[in-house]
Amino acid sequence: MSSSKTFFITGVSSGFGRALSQAAIDAGHRVIGTVRNAAAASDFEARFSATPGRAFARVLDVTDFAAAEKIAADVEAAIGPVDVLVNNAGYGHEGIFEESGMDALQRQFDVNVFGAVAVTKSFLPFMRQRRRGHIINITSMGGFITMPGIAYYCGSKFALEGISETLGKELKAFNVFVTAVAPGSFRTDWAGRSMVRSPRSVADYDALFDPIRNTRAERSGKQPGDPRKAAQAMLTLVDSPSPPAHLLLGSDALGLVRKKLAELTQELAQWEALTCSTDAA
Repeated sequence: MSSSKTFFITGVSSGFGRALSQAAIDAGHRVIGTVRNAAAASDFEARFSATPGRAFARVLDVTDFAAAEKIAADVEAAIGPVDVLVNNAGYGHEGIFEESGMDALQRQFDVNVFGAVAVTKSFLPFMRQRRRGHIINITSMGGFITMPGIAYYCGSKFALEGISETLGKELKAFNVFVTAVAPGSFRTDWAGRSMVRSPRSVADYDALFDPIRNTRAERSGKQPGDPRKAAQAMLTLVDSPSPPAHLLLGSDALGLVRKKLAELTQELAQWEALTCSTDAA
């Protein structure tokens, strides 16, 4: 492990945020974690009472964009410089596109995209001025591949992947790295209590989607990925002198993304002549 770092992690009450905060503190780092209320803040700090000065809680709803954009100034003044920002807060919306309202789409993007952007905007000036830092955006294999019933979720993760990659190019000259970390299926609450599901209403989709929804619910808690191993992988990532722009987590993610890339390559070749026919003579 390299020298001790200070992490700012959104959404530390469960899932990857909880696992990463535990692993980081166990490894000798400091963690500032965001939670949704005062009770959760007390619980977070109490979990690490045996290692005083390592865990700090901040109450933040990432969709309160004004508060999110101000959080860094408070943290930097009260605790110190943040080396690693992890935008982890997020959730999954499940629902057939035709059955899912615009309010569900707005909420999905507010949390998964706009919230991450607002928090990043808060910390970015400090990292740029110090000429060091690492921003990790937790995306998903759903930011590369798609499946029926999670159009809004995939859309949000595709967006965050694109923002992350572009931002990394803008910050390269300042020694600030950006990595989009895309997990596959892990044993978190994503497909359980954390998932928001649109009610079914159009029978035409029953044959396609009902088996997918049922399988996802049945597999919740039995997925192949271990969040504790994901946390260790992210600690390895932040120790790298040249971290990647994208990091998949899980063999399932790797297999599915490779399959998608192979299919895309085949499709590009099949339609190459039509694609190139639009060039000016």
